[in-house]
Amino acid sequence: MRRIIIAKLHNVTGIMNRFTAVLNRRQVNILSITAGVTESQDLTHTTFVIEVDHLDEVEQIIKQLNRLIDVIEVADITDLPHVEREVVLIKVSAPPTIRAEIFTMIEPFRVNVVDVNLENVTIQLTGDSAKIEALIDVVSPYGILNMARTGSAGFERG
Repeated sequence: MRRIIIAKLHNVTGIMNRFTAVLNRRQVNILSITAGVTESQDLTHTTFVIEVDHLDEVEQIIKQLNRLIDVIEVADITDLPHVEREVVLIKVSAPPTIRAEIFTMIEPFRVNVVDVNLENVTIQLTGDSAKIEALIDVVSPYGILNMARTGSAGFERG
């Protein structure tokens, strides 16, 4: 089952290595990791999307992570009201003869076109995983030349 784990960490060298080592020892599949400084340069906010078999595993993982030095707080926000977004860049084959058709197909997604040349376009979309997967399904028949996804970033509402 897919779980979203957020953590607030001191922004020090090696903390991400120690954090992911706990997940590796427990043989947890990490689907994505995002990290960045917060409103305070001393703190890092991380979002881990992991795959586990049972909820008890998540509880044990959170207990182990909370014991690490430089970890301020760890929480599973999957079942809580939360905000979650990721960014995707997709380069799509778009010769001039079908470019208008492609733009019509992607318009409902409110994508940003970030680069255009004679043979392809690069689009950017911010949204949840389901919205991104839907866009990928729409543009796949035209030929995806390159794609990069950031992974989910999120936190609890309220």
